[in-house]
Amino acid sequence: MAKTYRIAIVGCGGIANGKHMPSLSKLNNIEMVAFCDIVEERAVAAAEKYGAEGAKTYTDYTELLKDASIDIVHVCTPNDSHANIAIAALEAGKHVMSEKPMAKTAADAKRMVEAAKRTGKKLTVGYNNRFRPDSQHLKKVCEDGELGEIYFAKAHAIRRRAVPTWGVFLDEEKQGGGPLIDIGTHALDLTLWMMNNYEPKAVLGTSYHKLSQKENAANAWGPWDPKKFTVEDSAFGMIVMKNGATIQLESSWALNTLEVDEAKCTLCGTEGGADMKGGLRINGEKHSRLFTSEVNLKSGGVAFYDGKSESDADLEMRMWIQAIDEDKDPVVTPEQAFVVSQLLEAIYESARTGQAVYFD
Repeated sequence: MAKTYRIAIVGCGGIANGKHMPSLSKLNNIEMVAFCDIVEERAVAAAEKYGAEGAKTYTDYTELLKDASIDIVHVCTPNDSHANIAIAALEAGKHVMSEKPMAKTAADAKRMVEAAKRTGKKLTVGYNNRFRPDSQHLKKVCEDGELGEIYFAKAHAIRRRAVPTWGVFLDEEKQGGGPLIDIGTHALDLTLWMMNNYEPKAVLGTSYHKLSQKENAANAWGPWDPKKFTVEDSAFGMIVMKNGATIQLESSWALNTLEVDEAKCTLCGTEGGADMKGGLRINGEKHSRLFTSEVNLKSGGVAFYDGKSESDADLEMRMWIQAIDEDKDPVVTPEQAFVVSQLLEAIYESARTGQAVYFD
């Protein structure tokens, strides 16, 4: 008889309700049996909507972790608490999916990697953009060597005016930063994954508090309070890898630009290039002629499963549970997510000091 996995959700806010719980509920080999939130009403509401019969609710995750019957914990809390909850869950014998970014600091991310190794439990991070149809196809293109050696790339996370004004997004103490750690993290993860390059050499970064100080600003989610906007409104980095490859990372919640792209990358290799602007395009040279081809992503492949359309989040959750069930590495490994955290922190440090940051 196939195993049914018992899952606990820690943090029953936006990302849990928007991604984790709806997608997990579609799987027939899981049960959501425990829900924890510091606001008890949120945990109760989640349990009523998604909980298995007899599901329990908590306001303290340490009490939840005492339940030996729980197999998997999903950490959907603010960035500053990811590490402590994930490590405690791993040490309690649970597999863990933590929302992105892995942690508020690289040191915390490293502690998470070490805890996963020490306990032998699986740990992954919610970089859901890897599971989009264009990302999945481009990864296969890269793995097949169609682009050759990828030596220059851009990681795009640019919004013109879309500052999240709810929750703790503008709180540097809770989040560790603004658009760089919030959406820049997705673009950087995607780029490193495509390049399959996780060995950085040096980083030069800049960050800005320019538009954040404007009163009554135009914004997708209503005007922000400049006094509460304690994180950057935009940040940029140039990353040089040990093999000489260069990555440009751009991120903003508010920037005077019409070049808007989020969680996308541009890749330039010795045999060809690719970008995700307005769809997936591959470019190169054949028979002494340049070519550009647009990839049709609506003709099956990873977007279809059991004859039905499968969303990015659904695929992410299915492949995560499958990795546990088949005892194999998750699509997003903790070692990969740790490098993303290292690079984000290096960009912030470089922006603060005005100096390049070098890795050993």
